[in-house]
Amino acid sequence: MSQLTAALLGLEHPHALAHLRTLQQLPEVGRILVWDANADALAQVEATQPDKVVGLFTDLDTLLTDPALFFAVASVRNDLGPDVFMRTLAAGKHLMAEKPIGRTARETEQVIDAARRAGVKLGVCYQNRFTAWAQEARRIVREGLLGPLFSVEMRMITTQVQFRNPRHWLFRNEYAGGGILSWLGCHYIDLMRFIAGEEIVSVAAEVATRSGEAIDVEDSAALALRFASGAVGTLHAGYMMALSGGGYFNKGGYDNYVGVNGRLGRIHWSSSGAPASIYVESAHTAWGGAPQRTFHYTYADSPAYGGVAGEQFMRAFVQSAQGLGEPPTTGEDALRVARIVDAAYESSRTGRRVDL
Repeated sequence: MSQLTAALLGLEHPHALAHLRTLQQLPEVGRILVWDANADALAQVEATQPDKVVGLFTDLDTLLTDPALFFAVASVRNDLGPDVFMRTLAAGKHLMAEKPIGRTARETEQVIDAARRAGVKLGVCYQNRFTAWAQEARRIVREGLLGPLFSVEMRMITTQVQFRNPRHWLFRNEYAGGGILSWLGCHYIDLMRFIAGEEIVSVAAEVATRSGEAIDVEDSAALALRFASGAVGTLHAGYMMALSGGGYFNKGGYDNYVGVNGRLGRIHWSSSGAPASIYVESAHTAWGGAPQRTFHYTYADSPAYGGVAGEQFMRAFVQSAQGLGEPPTTGEDALRVARIVDAAYESSRTGRRVDL
């Protein structure tokens, strides 16, 4: 199979250079085109990460006219995203877009409509689905080893705003569209849907800004959720940790937890527990000989965004665009998460539960 031409759209997003490393790791990709309006950012890529990069562009439309371009990965500021995404899709290029795609569900719908009109694939960067522990948890739930679900509980706590540059566009509602929920909590909302295998149908929430910094988005959020089956869910998210240092890619700066509780058993995982392990209990007859089990994983090294799991995630998207299998995520996944985030903001504002 001949190697593909890919594009990276945007360089000044926190994930941009990590996405470039992913494209450089994929053997399916032979040529990379890079666009950003900032010529200095392009020059920096040419000097420091030139592998496979064959073209640098400050004009997006010129890049999109390349007939060899098969797909793009786009990571731009949230308010700029929909325009860049829709222009890329209209040019007939498959697109993996950074979350949340749009600042609101309505903006996200517009991008989905553009992909539908163009007849091309649209994915969203919820690559945590491809981590080994999340795949295992989903399999256990789907096989019925937990029985009917009681609840899904998640916590996503990370370093405080003061360590993350309070002047960054991420903390301005005009540009970001929201705070901790739309930037990081969204990953865990998607994981809830992915692992449980069902949709969230109502939201009650409280969000707050408590950092003391000059920001106008929420840095703390607590959500109570209802699934279609009647199971309940909770998500606690916030920029809260005071002693874990700074830096965007700071592995010590997270305290995350996932618990899935069913009539026959439970799963729990924590970022602060044993590395890459999940713990499972099941009273299902299939596990009668060993009702308590621990799954340990040793991950291979990769410079790609999300490691080897990130490579596999992007490869699955490329293959789906080639007509080989289902995409790992779709625009609809982004839309469902966006609707939940929008509902959380409405619930906090009105003091009422919001049905989806």
